[in-house]
Amino acid sequence: MTTAALHPEAKAETTGLKGLRQRLDAGNGLLPYGLVAPVLIVILLVAVFPILDAIRLSLLDNPLIASGSDFVGLRNYIQVIGDPQFRGSIFWTIAFSVISVALETFFGLLIALLINASFPGRGLVRAAILIPWAFPTIVSGRIWQLMYNDQTGIVTYILQGLHILKPGSTLLQTNWGILTATVITDVWKTTPFMALLILAGLQVISADLYEAAAVDGSSRWQQFWMITLPLLKNSLLIALLFRALDAIRVFDLFYILAGNQVQTMATYSYNKMFTGTTFDFAPGIAASVILAIFATVVAIIFVYWMGGISRQE
Repeated sequence: MTTAALHPEAKAETTGLKGLRQRLDAGNGLLPYGLVAPVLIVILLVAVFPILDAIRLSLLDNPLIASGSDFVGLRNYIQVIGDPQFRGSIFWTIAFSVISVALETFFGLLIALLINASFPGRGLVRAAILIPWAFPTIVSGRIWQLMYNDQTGIVTYILQGLHILKPGSTLLQTNWGILTATVITDVWKTTPFMALLILAGLQVISADLYEAAAVDGSSRWQQFWMITLPLLKNSLLIALLFRALDAIRVFDLFYILAGNQVQTMATYSYNKMFTGTTFDFAPGIAASVILAIFATVVAIIFVYWMGGISRQE
């Protein structure tokens, strides 16, 4: 009787708790949004709002002066696109991004394949290769700037000894030399990052596939071409996406090694906003918005490729 008498109350409490859960549960779609809301608010404050505000400022005459903050529409964008220096910065940005990312992917894949094998001291080697990547870029740039020096630079000494450079000349004296120097520095610094991302993809490939292929008589090259590369496509695309976006916005290496001799889109925007007159501030913001749009298009292309690979699988 006592159990029967308490049963309706327990049932009512259970019903009340169930009703509360239903109101907050994914069935009504409230709980997921509530959990994600804080993150969305932070993203809106630290990412979306600055982007929208930058677009607004790029449409004004001179945002730094209240009396000159007149709406001018796309005039700043037209001025930037018509500037030969900006068009040149697009070329140097693309050239640097394509060459450096391609080399980093090639060497990163080789390193990842090597350290994915079992050998004594593998953990130490994996930690050691990350040392260049751990250096801040500005420190790496200064170190390599000393090595490119025409008086004491070891790189310059070697290139002059090989008769690639004339006596007294350096890589930093010509535009293509500066591009070569920045690519060398960036490959040295960032290849370990690519190797780490690719290694993560290699480690999820089952060893049974290689054992079965070996039993069937396939060579190492056939295993690499038929097993490793197809199963590594998503990891490679993710690594390429991260590095491509990072290379597109390159600023510090060119700012240290090239000064204003060779400008990327990021250094052009910086120079417009902070090294010219205040009336160049709005065109500088417009250049940064164009850079953001360019990076977004590249990201969309990579995401589309990854989606196509997922659909094929």
